[in-house]
Amino acid sequence: MKANQARVTGPVAMANTQKEAAARAEDLRQKVSLLPRKPGVYIFRDSSGEIIYVGKAKVLANRVRTYFADSYDDGRLQIHALVRSIADLEVIATSSETEALVLEATLVKKHAPRYNIRLKDDKKYPYLLLTNEAFPRLVFTRSVRRGEGRYFGPYTDTRALRRTQELLHRLFPLRTCTSPLPSPSITRVCLQYEIKRCKGPCVGLQTQEEYATVTNQAERFLRGQISSVVRELEQEMDLASERLQFERAAELRDRLNDIRTTAEKQSLADARGEDRDVVALTRDDTEAVAVVLEIREGKLIARKDYSLSVGLDEPVEAIMGAFLRQYYLDAMAIPRELAVMCEPEDAHALEELLGHQRGGIVRLQTPRRGEKTRLVDMARQNAEMLLAERRLRREKFRGRVPHSVRALERDLRLPRPPRRIACFDISHIQGTDTVGSLVVFQDGRPLKNAYRMFQIRGVSGSVGESDDFAAIREVVERAFSRLAKDTEEARPDLVIVDGGKGQLSSAKAVLDSLGFGDQPVIGLAKRLEEVFLPGCSEPQTIPRTSSGLKLLQQVRDEAHRFAIGYHRKKRGRAMSVSALDEVPGIGIARKRALLRKFRSLASLLAAPEEEIAAVEGIGPVLAATIRAVLLDGRTGGRNGAQSPPLKVQTS
Repeated sequence: MKANQARVTGPVAMANTQKEAAARAEDLRQKVSLLPRKPGVYIFRDSSGEIIYVGKAKVLANRVRTYFADSYDDGRLQIHALVRSIADLEVIATSSETEALVLEATLVKKHAPRYNIRLKDDKKYPYLLLTNEAFPRLVFTRSVRRGEGRYFGPYTDTRALRRTQELLHRLFPLRTCTSPLPSPSITRVCLQYEIKRCKGPCVGLQTQEEYATVTNQAERFLRGQISSVVRELEQEMDLASERLQFERAAELRDRLNDIRTTAEKQSLADARGEDRDVVALTRDDTEAVAVVLEIREGKLIARKDYSLSVGLDEPVEAIMGAFLRQYYLDAMAIPRELAVMCEPEDAHALEELLGHQRGGIVRLQTPRRGEKTRLVDMARQNAEMLLAERRLRREKFRGRVPHSVRALERDLRLPRPPRRIACFDISHIQGTDTVGSLVVFQDGRPLKNAYRMFQIRGVSGSVGESDDFAAIREVVERAFSRLAKDTEEARPDLVIVDGGKGQLSSAKAVLDSLGFGDQPVIGLAKRLEEVFLPGCSEPQTIPRTSSGLKLLQQVRDEAHRFAIGYHRKKRGRAMSVSALDEVPGIGIARKRALLRKFRSLASLLAAPEEEIAAVEGIGPVLAATIRAVLLDGRTGGRNGAQSPPLKVQTS
C-alpha cells in the first residue's frame, strides 16, 4: 500500500508544477497587455526571482510584446534561451529614451544579468583622485565616491598608473602627507620638502593660492591639456626672471623641460590637435575586448582596454552600444567627438545621453576614410592583439597542472597526471540505511556538478552488521556502467576507494568485469592514512609532507562529508515518516500537514499539544495520541527500555 501511495505522488506533483507554470504564463500575458506606450526599462526574472535580463525601449508595449509573439525569431540562440527562462516581468517607465538608457546601464552594472552584454570586473580598475581639500592630494584609489574630489580614469594598467602618479609628483610638487591642513601642530618640514617634491604648505612656506595654481596645472596635465600648462609655466618663468627671482626661474625652467620631454614621448595621433576618443572592439565566442584610445590636443595620451561578456551570436553593433553606455556612465570627462568602429544601436539616443553627461554636444562618428579611419584601425588592431593574448592565457591555464596533482602522479607512479579524480565512500548506521557517494575533483578542485549520491539497493544486512564490500561493488558498478556510455573525457585519471584492501579488491573486481582493467585505482584507509594499490599486500609509503597526500586526504574527506550529509537527510526523513506511520488515524494528508508545519520529528515532539491540535485535520484527541505514541517510541516501548545509541559509520 505504501509503495502504491508513493507512486501516486509523482503525477500529482507534476500536475501541480504544470498548473503553476500555466498560472505564471497567464500572469505574464496580463502584464504584457497592460504595458504603457512610453519609453522605459523592462526587467525579466527567472522562476527563482533572479534578474536575467534588463532592456530598454522607446515604446515598452511594442518592444516587450515581441518576446512573447509566436512568430518572433531574430535568429539568436541567446534570445531563444532567454525567452524560455522568463517567469516574471517588471517595467519602469521613464520620461525619455535617454533616461531609459541611463537606467538600463545602471541596472546592468548593479545586477550583472546573465543574458546582458556587460563589462567584466569593471570595479577593479583604479583611478587617480585629486582630493577636495584646502591643499589637495593626488591619491591612488579603486573606489569612486561623489564629492571627494576630481577623479581621473579608470586605468586598466595599474603599473602605468603608478608611473603616472610618480611623474606628476615629480613635475608638480603636491603634498603626499595625509594630515589635514592647515595644522598648527606641524612645526617641521618632512623629507619631501628636502628633496624638493613639496613646497612645505604644512608649515606655511606655500600659500593656498600658490598651491592651487600647481593643483590646477596638474589637473590640466592629466586631462591632456599640456600646451596650456607649458604656456602658463613659461609666463611664470619670465615673470620670475624680470623680478630677479633666479632660483624660482631655474626651478620653473627645469619643470618645463621635464614636461616638454614627456610630451615629446607621446605619439602624434592627429595633426589638427583635436580631442577625441577612438573606440573599437573584437570578439570571439563568449568574450569581447574593447579598446579606447584617448587623444588630447592631437596626442595619444592613454590606451584603455576592457573585457566584456557577450552572447554567442550577439551582433557587434549591440556590443558597441552596450559598451559605450556602461563605459561612459560614470566617466569623469567625455570629449566632444567619439570615433567608433561601427554605428552602435540607438546611436541618436546615445549622443543625447553623452551630451547630457558632458554638458555639451557629443558627436558619434563612424569614419570611412582619412586620418580618423587610421586611428580606428589602430584601436581595432590593439583589440585583436589583446584578445589573442587573453585566449593564449586561457589555453595556458587550462593546460597547467597544479603542483599537488604532479606530486600525486610522482608518489603513486601513475602513467599521467591525475587531473580528474573520483572518490567513492559508503555510509550507514549499524548496517542499516546504507548510502554511497561519489565526488569528483578536477585539477585539485571540487567539481560539484559531477557529484553523485547512491541509495544502496542490493545490500541487506541485520542491525549491527554491514557488507561494505558489497556496497562498494554496487556503487562502482553503477557509476562505471553509466560512464561506459559517456564520452572518454568523463573518465577519471584516478579512482579512490575509501577503505583498505577489502574495499579496494571489491572495486577492482568490478572495474575488471566492466572492461576498465587499466583504470588506476587505490584504497585510502582512514586510521593510519595508508594507501593501498591493487596486487600489493603492504601499504605504499607517501611522505607526510607531500602535497599529493594532502590532496588525497582532501578528496577523501569531501567524499566522507557528502556521504554523511546524504545519509543524515535520508535517515531523518525515514525516521519522521516511519514514526508517524505508527500513529493510528494518521494518513498521507495529515502526515504532510504535520511535516509542513513542524519540518522535523524533533520539532513536532517539542511542540505543545495545543499547537499540534491546531494543524488542519488533527484536533485535540489526535494530538494527544501523536504525542503519546512518539514519546513511547523515543523511550523504546512501554517497558521503558532504552534503545542502544546509534553511531554513523563510513567504510
